[in-house]
Amino acid sequence: MSFHESWVEKQIREAQERGEFDNLPGAGKPLRGLDDPDPDWWVKKMMEREGLDASDALPPVMLLRRERASFPESLVEVRSEEGVREVLRDYNARVIEDRRRPALGRASPVWAPTVDIEDMVEQWRALRASVEPPPPPDESRPGLTRGRRWWRLWRS
Repeated sequence: MSFHESWVEKQIREAQERGEFDNLPGAGKPLRGLDDPDPDWWVKKMMEREGLDASDALPPVMLLRRERASFPESLVEVRSEEGVREVLRDYNARVIEDRRRPALGRASPVWAPTVDIEDMVEQWRALRASVEPPPPPDESRPGLTRGRRWWRLWRS
């Protein structure tokens, strides 16, 4: 080991001598990113490799605003009105909780808006009615589904 060679450099030199760097994947290819104008290419590549979503890095208030913008379309899959109300109550509670966090710095804090539950339920009803057709009549017992025909069948 020479006077100027560090321990790390010695380990690298010995590995080269043993041939541990021969035939590595990507050998002889240019390094990616040196000519790329995007300085964050490596972060995006890592997030893609790890299966991460960029929205996971957003502040909580921005996630709440994004969620608010998706209403009522995101509620179409909820089957009951009480379920919709529960989702909206949960959203409003998270907004209030976010507003109670202390603000840092001199800039005024960014807030997410709460939702009017009754208005949103009305929008959900209209959207749900336009998306989901009414259930078909019960075909297993014809005649019993319309009006009071069942009464005549029961009397005879």
